[in-house]
Amino acid sequence: MSSAITDAHDRYQSPLTSRYASKEMAYNFSDNKKFSTWRKLWLYLAKAEQQLGLTEVTDEAIAEMEANLTNINYELAAEEERRRRHDVMAHVHTFGVAAPKAAGIIHLGATSCYVTDNADLIALRDGFDLLLPKLARVIDQLRQFSIKYRDLPTLGFTHFQPAQLTTVGKRATLWSQDLLMDLRNLERARSDLAFRGVKGTTGTQASFLALFNGDHSKVEALDELVTEMAGFDSSYAVTGQTYPRKVDADILHVLASLGATAHRLATDLRLLANLKEIEEPFEKDQIGSSAMAYKRNPMRSERVCALSRHLMTLAANGTQTASVQWLERTLDDSANRRIALPEAFLTADIILSLLLNITAGMVVYPQVIKSRVSSELPFMATENIIMAMVKRGGDRQQCHEEIRVLSHQAAAVVKNEGKPNDLLERIKNTEYFKPIHADLDALLEPSTFVGRAPQQVDKFVKMVEGKLAKYQEVLAKAAGDAATINV
Repeated sequence: MSSAITDAHDRYQSPLTSRYASKEMAYNFSDNKKFSTWRKLWLYLAKAEQQLGLTEVTDEAIAEMEANLTNINYELAAEEERRRRHDVMAHVHTFGVAAPKAAGIIHLGATSCYVTDNADLIALRDGFDLLLPKLARVIDQLRQFSIKYRDLPTLGFTHFQPAQLTTVGKRATLWSQDLLMDLRNLERARSDLAFRGVKGTTGTQASFLALFNGDHSKVEALDELVTEMAGFDSSYAVTGQTYPRKVDADILHVLASLGATAHRLATDLRLLANLKEIEEPFEKDQIGSSAMAYKRNPMRSERVCALSRHLMTLAANGTQTASVQWLERTLDDSANRRIALPEAFLTADIILSLLLNITAGMVVYPQVIKSRVSSELPFMATENIIMAMVKRGGDRQQCHEEIRVLSHQAAAVVKNEGKPNDLLERIKNTEYFKPIHADLDALLEPSTFVGRAPQQVDKFVKMVEGKLAKYQEVLAKAAGDAATINV
């Protein structure tokens, strides 16, 4: 086997980018985005320094910087990094070669974290801006599903054992409610994000104070100008060399919580697929199993669960990193942040794309649902039957004993003989229950066992519509479009 590495197929590629992630999120954490952002940050710094009176920064220098924001010579940058063992200085030099009139003022007064941390914050902000509309669309699709099936009775489960009836639409609101909490969490984390700004080597802004000859107001103005140019409302009031790593911990926990919701939703769908009540979309030529041609495996939901587990595990990385930030900073956060932060956003993005596809085309089988309801409903109706007998003069204790005996007989037939539940027929054939024989069909009408589930759906849907009001433009644009994913 040749040892020569000739193309991308000779190198490991992350499945997150090569197989699953959207182009937008993959670009958000790409080298082109990162290093062009570094150059923009150097441009913002130069512009702000010029505005505040630094004559060393010329119009020609700024013009050359603006003209070369994306003209990145990666070969030169790699060569410089091998020589200097410093990625930021390698790109300072590379940018200076592209913009020679600016070479002397690029990175003026700044430390490496000026570009690395601020660029990370921009990527995190933009990552949230990609996730939030997708999450809103998932919630909206579930809202529509809940409306459609608001009053379709289905067997509810506790401990995955038959319980009382609910409705298919009401069950979907449980998923939506968790996702609404995630929407709130992501919105809050997004709005809490601030800029590191222009803080210097240990966060004291000493280099910039020297640059402006001790003028504190100009240093403050520099921080504010660059923060505004980068599109942030504010910067962190104080920092060490880096922005607080508690920010990363917060973000990773927010995304991990979304992963927990997605895992729960997808697991429920896998259980329902086994019951043949609800299935995820299944394409005409899709193969469920290489050996068992009849199978319709819930592969999208399984993928959601797999990726969600990965997303949930990343939360610990953020807290552990935040806990070991020595004094003004240590560098043992760098390598793992390069992995954990992009992977968290890429994974969350993929999960939401999958959920978009799943919730847009869930297939419901009402007859299967009805059959399962019918098999369990006679047991659930026993209290109604007792009350009906009492209203016609029966004795509650005697009625309870009569129906207890019949229920146990019917259960034995189901469990021991594998036959359908025949409790209703036993009641019809028992003389004691003759006063209510004519009422039995009405007493076993499934819609009378779902409580306020349909009304709860209606109330919940109105609340959802209010929460999604800010996303109406996104939802309107996406209406009728199916999410496309690699499967």
